[in-house]
Amino acid sequence: MARPPDLRLLGYLAAYNPHVLDLMLALREVVLEEAPDAVESISKGYAVAIGFSFTGKPLKDGFCHIVAYKTHVNLGFNRGALLPDPSGVLAGTGKSIRHITIRSQNELEHASVRRYLQAAIEQVDRPPAKPLLERNSKTPTRRGRRPKSR
Repeated sequence: MARPPDLRLLGYLAAYNPHVLDLMLALREVVLEEAPDAVESISKGYAVAIGFSFTGKPLKDGFCHIVAYKTHVNLGFNRGALLPDPSGVLAGTGKSIRHITIRSQNELEHASVRRYLQAAIEQVDRPPAKPLLERNSKTPTRRGRRPKSR
């Protein structure tokens, strides 16, 4: 498992059919295998959803999301309308978002799921890796403001 699911997520999913719970967690794992440094944002409204981004801003910078419904889960792509879709796999008619409906483990394991996911990840800018700053404990640090010049 890429990383354990948040306890809040597990609590929200407890109300769902075990089949949907398993699909949701398996699809989450697929996303995190393709984007191990992604930040998850969990929300619960009419359905339980996980938004994935590299910045923690899933609406602005997200590349995909997973939504649990009564009998299936959707893998949504925030910029899905811009993804190449020669086979017509993506559903949706909105301005930006497209999704793939997943009802079974077989559908989840289809190679096209990862291809669309990889293409969606390529659409967003990953933040640059933060350099590890080595600071000597004797190195002074500036605190406060610079004095006003007279």
